[in-house]
Amino acid sequence: MEDGYNANEEVEKHLQADIVILQTPVNWENTPWIYKKYVDEVFNSVLKSQKFLSGDGRSEEEGSKQYGMGGKMQGKKFMISATWNAPEESFNDKNQYLFKGKSADDALFNVAANYLFTGFEVVPGYYCYDVYHNKHIKEDIENYPAYLQKVFKIK
Repeated sequence: MEDGYNANEEVEKHLQADIVILQTPVNWENTPWIYKKYVDEVFNSVLKSQKFLSGDGRSEEEGSKQYGMGGKMQGKKFMISATWNAPEESFNDKNQYLFKGKSADDALFNVAANYLFTGFEVVPGYYCYDVYHNKHIKEDIENYPAYLQKVFKIK
């Protein structure tokens, strides 16, 4: 992204892809600003064309539809793969100060919500924790292909 991109080309990539994986560091408990810029430019570029969605899902005719159900990207999957400085113990434990029992997926829900809103299935993320002190980075990297095979049911 830092080298530039064409929003329309990125839209076409999303339309052609079955799986989208965001590989990102976590900076200040979120993705770097350039990713937010990318999402704003790419996802806003389809509002008029309605390539990713048609409205927000609600309609007067169909009262059972809820906000966020207007996506057209069904059958596609999205996953976050991220590196955290936070240790793994910081998550899924209500006694932890910062995340208060939330998972890493919960902590990055705002990122995944863009894809969920457009109809993608969001699958559990893959995370490398405590990257500045982690003695198991090599194993984290080696385990990544097996995780992808499992979560995407690839043979």
